[in-house]
Amino acid sequence: MKYILAFSIFTLFLSCSNPPKSQFPNLIFVNGNFFTADTLHSQVTAVAILGDRILAVGNDADLKKLAGKETQIIDLQGAFAMPGFIEGHGHFNGLGASLQNLNLINTKNWAEITGLVAEKAKSTRPGEWIEGRGWHQEKWSESPGATVNGYPYNTDLSAASPNNPVVLFHASGHGLIANAKAIELAGISSESSDPIGGRIVRDASGKLTGVFEENAMDLILKPFSEWTNRRPEAEQIAAFEKTTQLAAAECLAKGITSFQDAGSNFWELTQYRRLAESGQLPLRLWVMASQPKAHDIPKLADFPQIGLGNQHFTCRAVKCYFDGALGSYGAWLLAPYDDKPGFVGQNTTPLDTIARMAQACHQYGLQLCVHAIGDRANREVLNVIEKEIPPQQRGKEGARWRIEHSQHVDPQDIPRFSQLGVVASMQAIHCTSDAPFVVKRLGTERARTGAYAWRSLLDSGAHLANGTDAPVEDVDPLPCLYASVTRKRADTGIEFFPEQKMTREEALLSYTLWNAWAAFEEKEKGSLAPGKLADIVVLSKDLLRCAPEEILQTKVLKTVVGGEIKFSGEK
Repeated sequence: MKYILAFSIFTLFLSCSNPPKSQFPNLIFVNGNFFTADTLHSQVTAVAILGDRILAVGNDADLKKLAGKETQIIDLQGAFAMPGFIEGHGHFNGLGASLQNLNLINTKNWAEITGLVAEKAKSTRPGEWIEGRGWHQEKWSESPGATVNGYPYNTDLSAASPNNPVVLFHASGHGLIANAKAIELAGISSESSDPIGGRIVRDASGKLTGVFEENAMDLILKPFSEWTNRRPEAEQIAAFEKTTQLAAAECLAKGITSFQDAGSNFWELTQYRRLAESGQLPLRLWVMASQPKAHDIPKLADFPQIGLGNQHFTCRAVKCYFDGALGSYGAWLLAPYDDKPGFVGQNTTPLDTIARMAQACHQYGLQLCVHAIGDRANREVLNVIEKEIPPQQRGKEGARWRIEHSQHVDPQDIPRFSQLGVVASMQAIHCTSDAPFVVKRLGTERARTGAYAWRSLLDSGAHLANGTDAPVEDVDPLPCLYASVTRKRADTGIEFFPEQKMTREEALLSYTLWNAWAAFEEKEKGSLAPGKLADIVVLSKDLLRCAPEEILQTKVLKTVVGGEIKFSGEK
């Protein structure tokens, strides 16, 4: 009966759209162990696909009856299958760039990093920039020697590459270290002033360390951008396409069928749309427009752009930055850092600018997505949203404005997410990745009650989204799911306030249906139901029932986007 109902619903769907030439499914998966994320069809062993949509879900015998002569039937041999993973917050271009530049995420010490730079310099023409990302001073296994706020001096970096400017971005993306050549090209000296919302890190004597936090990064990025923009337009487009394809391949290999990109400029948005409409995007992108300058706000009139390129490109949101990251002392706090007395972090964008962007989002019908990590930053953004969103647009079916990260929230503000209908767009992997230094930064009580407070937010009725913030972390959803349900570091076993854990089902929903909901896409994706896009991942382990440690051992067997198998792995 459930199968008949499902098929009838899809028959109605076909009558309201452009049906494929054949009414027989082109693909049927059978003998599967499906998590559908759909309470109406929870007991499922088979899924039939017609075109790029799910035709029906049910048992093997019923769905095999739908097959035509050319229908492909694939036996999953009991493997676990579920809706394709939706990366809820990452940086797509940054991910692709990290696969070409120096990837420092897994480096253990400063000597290893400078050694990689020295090796790269051997094959780099003089004058060309060397770029890398992923270092984090709090995660090194040994001291780099003399430091300022834990940051190394750039002396060894400058020696490793005397003829090439070097810029190495902090893992958080909210700081960088540059060598002497880059600083020279930027025209910076010990007398240079700190910009508003940023810091040039110096020692007690005023000597430059080479580290630049938040808005001070722009001082180094100016000559770096000038160098990259010297290339002809055709060369820039070719480089962008290569970066896009590398990012897409990485995502598909890890079971990701949709990616929510947290900020791309207007040129990049144009390129993504072009690639989608020409069939060159192998997965689905939902993109936030990077906060435009005041004179560019009218360009938002060209948006929202929804479901272009056969549901492969959507831009219906604007991304703003309001503070920095905890690791680089940039998170804006209500009270000073425990390990940096008197300092409360960085407010990187004026509050009235955030308010103006909120008004623009109202005007153009866009979602507002604001990066806020510290408890002060989260409170101020909630205040803006409370002021700008009319009461009738609050709650569960409202504007679905988002706070990206929502990492450290004062307990008094936790209920406000639900009351205002604000999505807490969090990245579970940040919890365990940052665990070694969070208590040091915030103290035990603040860390316990408000840091990565998933359980408290869920219990208050808030909507959550989940992701990795790639390339800040590896884009792989599996370590993030492990962090969601254990709050343990995989390497050391450090457990970070486990009372805030998610259940297994919540974790899977946070990477599927909840992320779709946070993007107004729950009617198109996020669950396996008739009429929805046929985006599926097949895995080697049952993520609902396997031992927690086995989550990390799980392999992606198949990634399916729109009914097409885009990646096949091995058990």
